[in-house]
Amino acid sequence: MSVNVRVRLDRAMFEDLYRRLNRRRYVHPDPLEFLYAHDDPSDREIVGLVASSLAYGRVAQILRDVSMVLERMPKPARFVRDAAPSGVKAAFAGFKHRFTTGDELADMLLSARRVLRSYGSLEACFASAARGAGDTVLPALSAFAGELNAARSPAKNTLIPSPDSGGACKRLNLFLRWMVRSDDVDPGGWTSVPPSRLIVPLDTHMHRLGRALGLTARNQADMRTALEVTRAFRSIAPDDPVRYDFSLTRLGIRPDCGADEFLDACRLCEAR
Repeated sequence: MSVNVRVRLDRAMFEDLYRRLNRRRYVHPDPLEFLYAHDDPSDREIVGLVASSLAYGRVAQILRDVSMVLERMPKPARFVRDAAPSGVKAAFAGFKHRFTTGDELADMLLSARRVLRSYGSLEACFASAARGAGDTVLPALSAFAGELNAARSPAKNTLIPSPDSGGACKRLNLFLRWMVRSDDVDPGGWTSVPPSRLIVPLDTHMHRLGRALGLTARNQADMRTALEVTRAFRSIAPDDPVRYDFSLTRLGIRPDCGADEFLDACRLCEAR
């Protein structure tokens, strides 16, 4: 897929892509699918936290390891809120997902436990930091990451990197997309954070497409680039700049979704 094409954003074309690809039948394989089994937002936000934080590496390994974690906490919110710290540590002893150990996963869940006991929910915690804090959720991301890292060893962090480091925080922004947006793909559950403030979860696929579509010329897939891509999408979808994220990333992930055809259509639109 070429990254040397610059095009204008055409809302009609993106809406057509959204109608065509923003469907549950295109979700698998994606850790998002684990959220669909949980109607209670309190369970869904814990499942979303686990699934998004482990969403790095090969997708087959991600699905296997997220499933393994959830099997050990069948009632996710209750487990996190009520289990003794020693019980949480014991539940994930010996767990390993690439660079993430069971101890690190347990530390994140123990931080989430403290959040649930202090705020009542992850949503309430995030909303308290996001209140009146600018056009995007960026200012709240640092505070939220700090809360979820409170029990973590300072020597290691493979699960919830802070945006203070300059990284794109793709997995944390992905978690927010899942929880804040509500449509055929994103199940939602949070109502206190507006979709208009979300940041595009910038991964390799979205970065490559962003360059191909002329949304950014930056080579680094970092937070500056994520904000640049988000601003571009806000120009055509001000109330929901992350609206096209799932559809566009299908182009990079699934060969049956027509990435080259979409970019060819963009070229024709620009030529006209």
